[in-house]
Amino acid sequence: MIEGREAASNRRVWGVAGLLEAVSQSLAERFSVVAVGGEISGFTRAASGHCYFGLKDADGQAASLRCAMFRRAAVLLDFTPGDGALVELRGRVAVYEPRGELQFIVEAMRRAGAGTLYEQFLKLRARLAAEGLFDEDAKRPLPTLPRRIGVITSTAGAALHDVLTALARRAPQVEVVVYPSPVQGTEAPPALVNALRIANQRAEVDLLLLVRGGGSLEDLWAFNDERVVRAVAGSLLPVVCGVGHETDITLCDLAADLRAPTPTAAAELAAPSREALLQMLAGLERHLARATEQRLQTLAQRLDRIALRLARPSDALARQRRLLDLLAQRAAAAPGRRIELQRQRLAHQAQRLDRARADMLRRQLVRLDGLQARLQALDPRHVLARGYAWLDDGAGGAVTSVHGLLAGAEVRAVLADGSLDLRVLGVLPSSQG
Repeated sequence: MIEGREAASNRRVWGVAGLLEAVSQSLAERFSVVAVGGEISGFTRAASGHCYFGLKDADGQAASLRCAMFRRAAVLLDFTPGDGALVELRGRVAVYEPRGELQFIVEAMRRAGAGTLYEQFLKLRARLAAEGLFDEDAKRPLPTLPRRIGVITSTAGAALHDVLTALARRAPQVEVVVYPSPVQGTEAPPALVNALRIANQRAEVDLLLLVRGGGSLEDLWAFNDERVVRAVAGSLLPVVCGVGHETDITLCDLAADLRAPTPTAAAELAAPSREALLQMLAGLERHLARATEQRLQTLAQRLDRIALRLARPSDALARQRRLLDLLAQRAAAAPGRRIELQRQRLAHQAQRLDRARADMLRRQLVRLDGLQARLQALDPRHVLARGYAWLDDGAGGAVTSVHGLLAGAEVRAVLADGSLDLRVLGVLPSSQG
């Protein structure tokens, strides 16, 4: 018994930090540089530039390894890591002593293909997009002033608290109806489909908010389930989907009528601000008051003018009398003026007729002078005066050729100052004849 106590007293008792340090050194010696492959899950990048994520087997095994990639290694990446990406890591195994957790310090990372869940996500998105479930033309506008909003989410999550807080602050006049449903796990998809069905059957709200907080691709997978996506696309009520953080995108986001980056943003997009509505109403009230005042002033001025006109009927009668006198003067002066205008017109026509007659007479005299000059130029007496004679056969017929004349024939020669009776002694035709 004494020997057992001495053996126990000689046995070393480790402190927590010392034990962890020893384990860390052992791991560093045995796994100084190793390579491991798997699927990224829960990837985050801190403000410092360090990256933290989990790495799990791509074949669906439950094992998971916490990984840390410090900024000096992260800046060397030639791609942007994300949930579902299949990668190969090179680094060392260590112990995170403040928590006593095993972690893998990543020195290098390269892509090895798409992870199983992410590959399923891409295939389903492509198939549903080809069916038109994500078409912008099918999306409906949200009601401008909803009176009641339905919220589909887990009652135990922070998303419901965020939505209720935002609506209470922004639009306290809006009523909220909660349709509880789990938002994670295998039971979540059918429960979400049932909540959408109940909300549409009751038709007691103006629109629906489908929300949950952030998480990894696995955590949000219920919102990539085909049954839930089709239920969102087929909802008769407009649906606003606010799932995860701003960088998280699910198929329900694409199928909803409006995507919000967060649950709080979904509440803010669904209901207009009460303060903004009150300001708008105040502006409309001021505008209506100004318009009413201006209208009343215009009608008052019009009433004053009518009252002044009714108060002095003699003025209206005097104006009518002056108008009648003017019309009478115009009527009396109209015949004389018309006669004067006709007289002026006749005088003008007479002057035009005299001018036309004088012009025609001048033209006829000029023509007559021209004809007389032509007649004088053609008068045969002028030719006879130059020593020529005109022969006729005594009966008035002109003798123009020696043919037909015989010796002894009598002809008459007409000269400028008389005529001669001649006898033909002989006929001598010219050589040309």
